[in-house]
Amino acid sequence: MVDAVQDPRGGARAVRNVWVLVAAQAILGSQMPMIFVVGGLAGQMLAPNPCLATLPISLIVFGSMTTAPWLSAAMQRFGRQAGFAIGALGGASGAAIAAYGLWIDSFLVFLLGSYLTGIYMSAQGFYRFAAADTASDRFRPKAISYVMAGGLASAVMGPQLVKLTNDLTIVPFFGIYLTVVAINVVGVLLFLLLDIPKPPPPDNAAHPGRSRAALLRDPRIVVAIICAMVSYALMNLVMTSTPLAVVGCGFEQDTAADIVSAHVLAMFVPSFFTGHLIARFGSTNIVALGLFILAGAGGVALMGVDVEHFYIALILLGVGWNFGFIGATAMLQAAHAPEERGRVQGLNDMLVFGCVTVASLASGGLMNCSGGSVTAGWTAVNLAMIPFLALAGGALIWLALQPRDA
Repeated sequence: MVDAVQDPRGGARAVRNVWVLVAAQAILGSQMPMIFVVGGLAGQMLAPNPCLATLPISLIVFGSMTTAPWLSAAMQRFGRQAGFAIGALGGASGAAIAAYGLWIDSFLVFLLGSYLTGIYMSAQGFYRFAAADTASDRFRPKAISYVMAGGLASAVMGPQLVKLTNDLTIVPFFGIYLTVVAINVVGVLLFLLLDIPKPPPPDNAAHPGRSRAALLRDPRIVVAIICAMVSYALMNLVMTSTPLAVVGCGFEQDTAADIVSAHVLAMFVPSFFTGHLIARFGSTNIVALGLFILAGAGGVALMGVDVEHFYIALILLGVGWNFGFIGATAMLQAAHAPEERGRVQGLNDMLVFGCVTVASLASGGLMNCSGGSVTAGWTAVNLAMIPFLALAGGALIWLALQPRDA
């Protein structure tokens, strides 16, 4: 990692890299809301059992989880540009195979494409870390926040592209996945503009940093990972089942797309000031606020299934994810040394997306196989948030009770 304070070019370079990554988040990132809008609906159409409707989304997240360790290591060795190009290639390949699965009406082929899409999702998760690579200590939380704010454009583009491309072919959702292929092919060119130096080769005489076991004995790292896991998993749990719940309650698919769009906007709009809030109040306080807002989202969802309840709950869900996840990222970024970067970030994303995989799979089971009705399933999804919010809140309290030199 190169610090902008130590590198005379770091200030301008850091700003340039942030803008490139913002553009990547906006353009390439638009594929994720597209897939999350239609993935469960396509799965419900192809799956032999409705309880497996969200399995395609689970495979995307599982692909991200299994990709994170080796992709992080590849970036540590070959640089961010190579890693992000691999991610775009995975996204294009996954969407192409998923489209073929839709064409031949094969759930298994569709699942294979979903898994490969997880390679892109994993690479996208490293955009926020790449933003910090050339940033100064003071600029780092803002750099992370600004890159996450690039999702604002993707929140608008993705669901609108779903509306524009869904009816282009006689096969439902086929045109959407072809559009995702094009997004990846065009978007990969952005990474030619990145100016992030490759990490120096390891010096055998230098300290190699802590082992994974030692890192997991650091209270701040453990709590950062727990809070990131809970924030991301709960957001995914509720968002994955939202299109199923909205359509199941009698609303149109376009309404589901609009609700997801509002949700994704809420995920990224706060990023314009989240970094400033972290710099002023500290990452742990912002994470705690995020968990509180996530609890509020569940509370609103349990109040009813009118379209207003869906909108408000999903907006709160997005804001809560933003504070919880970006705060946890900043907490993690400040808790490890440069030589530990690849090890920590790969471990973090593997654990986070492992938890998200379970959440997305559970989402379909809870939604379609709990209580025998859409309302009962939606209630089960939101009640499932409670123990995990308690876990993350307890972890923050435990961290606050640790000695300052722990």
